[in-house]
Amino acid sequence: MQTLNQQSQAGAPVVPREEVKPIARAAKAVSEALEQESRYPELDSYIGQGTSSDYDLSPQATWTPFQKVKTYTIPDRIFEQYNQAQVSTMMGLFAEFNHAWVAIDNALYLWDYTHPNPNLIGFEEQPNTITAVQLVTPRVGVFVSSISRLLVVATTAEVILIGFSAQGSSTGGFSVSLYALRMSVPAKGLDVSVIEGSKATGRIFFSSRSSDDVYEFTYQQEEKWFQGRCAKINHTSKGYSAFTPGLYFGRRPQQEMITQMVVDDSRSLLYTLSSKSTIRTFHMKANAALELTITKPFSQTLTSLSHMSSQSDLLSPSMSIVSISAVTRNEAIKIHLVATTSSGCRLFMSATSSYYSASPNAPTSMQVQHVKFPPTDTSVPQLQGQQSTSNSVTPYANTGGRNLSSKALSPTRTAVRYAPGYFLCFVSPRPETDVLFVSGPDSGRIARPQDISGSSRYAELGMWINLGSRAEDIGLASTPFAAAQNPIGFGNELAVQYDRSTSEIVILTNTGLHTLRRRRLVDIFATALRVGGDDGLDGEIRKFIRLYGRGETASTALAVACGQGLDVTSDSRVAKILDPDVLEQARKVFIEHGGKPQFNENSLVDQSLLSVDLVRPSPRHEGLSLYVSRLVRSIWKAPIALEQVSPIGGLAVTSVVTMNKLQEISESLSTLKEFLETNKSFIEGLAGPDALSSVTTKQEEISLQAEHRALHALVVLIHNIIEGIAFVLVLYDEKIEEILQSLQNDTRQQVRNLTYEGLFSTDHGKALAKELVKAIVNRNIASGSNVETIADALRRRCGSFCSADDVVIFKSQELVKRASGVGTETEASREYLNESLRSFKGVAESLSMEQLQWAVEQYVAMQFYAGAIQLCLVKALESDRGNRALSWIQDGRPERDNRIGAFEARKRCYNLVHEVIVSLERAKQEMPDMVDGHYTVNARRREEASQEIDGSEDEVFQTDLYDWYLAKGEPDRLLGVESPFIITYLQRKSSENIEHADLLWRYYAQAERYQDAAVVQLALGKSAFQLSLDRRIEYLSRAKANASINRPGIVRPARTEVLREVSDLLDVANIQDDLLQRLKGDSRIASDRRPSVIQALDGRILNLSELYNTYAEPAMYFDLCILIYDAADHRSPSDIKATWQNLLERVHEETVESGEAQPYEAVGEQVRTLGKRLGLSEIMFPVPNLLPLLMRYAFEFQREVAPESWAVDLFIDVQVPLESIYAVLEEMYYNDEPPFSGRNRRFVCNEIVYIIRQWFHDSTRGTGQMFGGEQNAASISQMLHLMAQSGLSEHRLDECQRLRMRIENMMR
Repeated sequence: MQTLNQQSQAGAPVVPREEVKPIARAAKAVSEALEQESRYPELDSYIGQGTSSDYDLSPQATWTPFQKVKTYTIPDRIFEQYNQAQVSTMMGLFAEFNHAWVAIDNALYLWDYTHPNPNLIGFEEQPNTITAVQLVTPRVGVFVSSISRLLVVATTAEVILIGFSAQGSSTGGFSVSLYALRMSVPAKGLDVSVIEGSKATGRIFFSSRSSDDVYEFTYQQEEKWFQGRCAKINHTSKGYSAFTPGLYFGRRPQQEMITQMVVDDSRSLLYTLSSKSTIRTFHMKANAALELTITKPFSQTLTSLSHMSSQSDLLSPSMSIVSISAVTRNEAIKIHLVATTSSGCRLFMSATSSYYSASPNAPTSMQVQHVKFPPTDTSVPQLQGQQSTSNSVTPYANTGGRNLSSKALSPTRTAVRYAPGYFLCFVSPRPETDVLFVSGPDSGRIARPQDISGSSRYAELGMWINLGSRAEDIGLASTPFAAAQNPIGFGNELAVQYDRSTSEIVILTNTGLHTLRRRRLVDIFATALRVGGDDGLDGEIRKFIRLYGRGETASTALAVACGQGLDVTSDSRVAKILDPDVLEQARKVFIEHGGKPQFNENSLVDQSLLSVDLVRPSPRHEGLSLYVSRLVRSIWKAPIALEQVSPIGGLAVTSVVTMNKLQEISESLSTLKEFLETNKSFIEGLAGPDALSSVTTKQEEISLQAEHRALHALVVLIHNIIEGIAFVLVLYDEKIEEILQSLQNDTRQQVRNLTYEGLFSTDHGKALAKELVKAIVNRNIASGSNVETIADALRRRCGSFCSADDVVIFKSQELVKRASGVGTETEASREYLNESLRSFKGVAESLSMEQLQWAVEQYVAMQFYAGAIQLCLVKALESDRGNRALSWIQDGRPERDNRIGAFEARKRCYNLVHEVIVSLERAKQEMPDMVDGHYTVNARRREEASQEIDGSEDEVFQTDLYDWYLAKGEPDRLLGVESPFIITYLQRKSSENIEHADLLWRYYAQAERYQDAAVVQLALGKSAFQLSLDRRIEYLSRAKANASINRPGIVRPARTEVLREVSDLLDVANIQDDLLQRLKGDSRIASDRRPSVIQALDGRILNLSELYNTYAEPAMYFDLCILIYDAADHRSPSDIKATWQNLLERVHEETVESGEAQPYEAVGEQVRTLGKRLGLSEIMFPVPNLLPLLMRYAFEFQREVAPESWAVDLFIDVQVPLESIYAVLEEMYYNDEPPFSGRNRRFVCNEIVYIIRQWFHDSTRGTGQMFGGEQNAASISQMLHLMAQSGLSEHRLDECQRLRMRIENMMR
């Protein structure tokens, strides 16, 4: 079949990928078929207000709705007793137990009419003439359980209860026993004629020929105060008349009496029919009362009928009602009762309740809703002679339309209706002879209405049967029909034709018993294929398709081809129709008349996007789905096991479906599977690649592909169902109670909820089945049974539930058990363990988590740590062969990703490895590694396990292991890992978590990879983690230190680049830290704003522009502004000079304001500090600008306060070259700018003399040249000469002259 798909896809456009599994698709088709059949029209929907006379009485025996199976004779001994009768005789049936009875005077005899030589069971212990006999159901709890029925015998003196026990036999018969109960009530003068019982409540009602009163026979287990074990109650007459029913003076009047009673337990109603055709309705209340709610006189019935059909003579006052039949609530909501008239009309009567009724559940009015007239009387069968016992079935002509005047059923003596509409009407043209008219609903046509309106018609198939004698009783020998427990779907005979036995009716006549069998549609079709018709075989097939549709025809043909058709043989047996010609014709019908798939072009938008989803499978697929659904309908939604409490208080597990039923379904499906396999080359959709040769268009190709998909799915489902049933049979062959008790609570609850549908068609059901298989095997292992034997048996019977891999697993488990049995320290134990490990690894993909966990626990208990770890890692890889878990991790573990499932599957395996590691650590603490200088066995085993862990190349495992270490609070364990995956892991994690990033740079530093450590630390300094500024500065400082280390193998440009970036960022961070500390104590900031300012600065490192514009410049932190200029390489001389000027003024003002020190000291300290931080940068620490500023400051503000030459000493202190200071002073002297102009110029001269003296001493110290060379010395000598003439102070003048003299001397 795969080849067909491949070839179709090769030539056809791209078809969307199929997501639904074949088994799920087939299960959906079966469920939809069951759902469709459950919507079979309810009785109320096709029997509405009005009249009808629709019958199909085919002239061919092929289409008859019933067939006579067998005629049983009345035993000669009965006739012998009959001939001795003196007063009266009567006969009747207990059809559900295959027994008939005859009452002759005071004696009652029962016999099994199906037995060729039956024993008579007699009741002759009372002397009075028997007037009525009935079999009823007793009230629960009154009698022992073996008494399933009560035989009510009415005589001229009393009504007697007799215990009735019926035990089924293996041959299908019943063994009946009678028990005297000593329960009776007086009935003298009543002449009891009618008895009826309620199956639901066990109440017994009876009436007499002398009145229309309703009596009840009450009974109880024990006598009570003022109340005996049994009593008689008259529910209709009160007072004295209730106790003297037979006292009359004068001529006895013609009394109305009850001729029939019918109980409807579904509505708690009792209906009675009187001799005057009056119908009464009684409500059976819960308190054992009986309330009359409706009295429907015959005159009212006639009035109702006159409104419906005033033209028919069949509904005249001359007719009477001869019988009534109840319609239960399960069958219809509106229709309550069917009354049959003496003219053969059926009156469908509905009842309604009044809002003001005292009994809200009881109806208060009844009306005729529908009248079904008799069939046409053009061909009433000719009666045989009175002595005739002909079993012939007389076909009848088809009714053309409504016939309201047919007297075909006149005079009707009695009639009966059985669900879902079997109608048996006994017509008595002669006093001692009955002709039987039988009809039944045509379910196929009712389910498939042919009217344009879509409403169903009450279509019936009818037939005549000449009994040749008078009918005495009629009974239903089979279980009452019910396809569903509610009106919708109740009457669907097609749905249950393969699921339950067909209905069987027994008719007792004065000459024998006749059994009628309801013919199913499959039986009718099989007979049609065998016999044919007036139009030949093709005509019968076309008729079937016309009436029931191609889907139903295909389903029925398939059933016939699989041997489902039944017929009565010449020796009166019901047997399967296995005639090869019939089976072959059915096969051809299924194949040749199965129709074709239909492409829905209305749903197609783009012709280039043809899809199999736009194709509706053929009626053949519909027929196959129908057939499968009808075979499994009784088990599809049923649970596979039902837990109950046993009588002794233990657990009892029972099957909702009998084992015989399961075997029957399995056999039918196996036959179907064989049929499909044998004929697949002829079935379109299963034929394989050869079917493509007939394809001419793309649409046909897509349609064929869709047909194949649908049919192949059903084939797979059929296989699954067969194996599933086999598995359930195996399950019940074992001790299922012990198996269920061995399951975990949640699994056990899931098994309780598991239905056959779930077992057959879902992965969950298959998984639960495997759990049960494991439980079966484990139970056998525990009991010492051979695992291989039970495993092979499971594999043969239900391979999908116990595969070859399962067998290997069971064998491996047994090896582990053996290893445990021979002792963990033995060599044999190691061999068993190693062999089990090899086996387990070979089927690791099939190992369940429970099996894996069990194996790991056993391995750890036997100190086979390395094996436990190996098995877990192999299982993890097998569960994710595509390594989707690793790609999910590498993509950052996105949420709601379909790869999470793959990771979780592997994670469960890794968790077991974690448990093994914990066991290893515990063992290490409990047992020493060395004894007498030698490694212990346990130590070697732990070392093997460690090697398995460290040597694993499973990156997902290593990642999970590191996660586990961190979750346990043991991050330092990662620093000792030598796996190549640790760095990848930490690199991946470092972007998510600060702790992982710390571990990464620590790991690099430990491995002496300082450059890599610096890179990580730099990244941390710049990261978005919630880090304080101090922490970032720390990271950057460490990064600078690590980047400064020169190691072999490090690329120098890369190292230089990292070092540069770290240094620049560290400078900015330090400036930001200065700002932060400064702002923390700045009183100018409002208290409510301070936290936000601090938070903004005590975090990520900001850019210089933000630091300057937002914080430093507005806060007038001019020293920090200068540092920012330096870091930003801002070289504007005017900005730098202005900022220095502002800085000096700011420091002076703050110092004066605080009064804590001399202003010049504060200014000097600020300049000294900045000079050192700026590294005497010529741009940021411009001596040509700063020295004049400071000298002006000293001259204007600190003239009498600051020491002489304070400004010059400040620059000397910060290591400014003396020649630079001299050059600035020299320039100041020649510039002659205020305030050092005129007489104030001498202040500059004093400083020049002072700096020359310092320079002289420094340059002449040691072997250096004075002033750096003779040219400089000569120039300075000239400057001193000039200074001496510039108005120096007296001591400076003296100093100047001496200094010039020394210079001159040294120059000579």
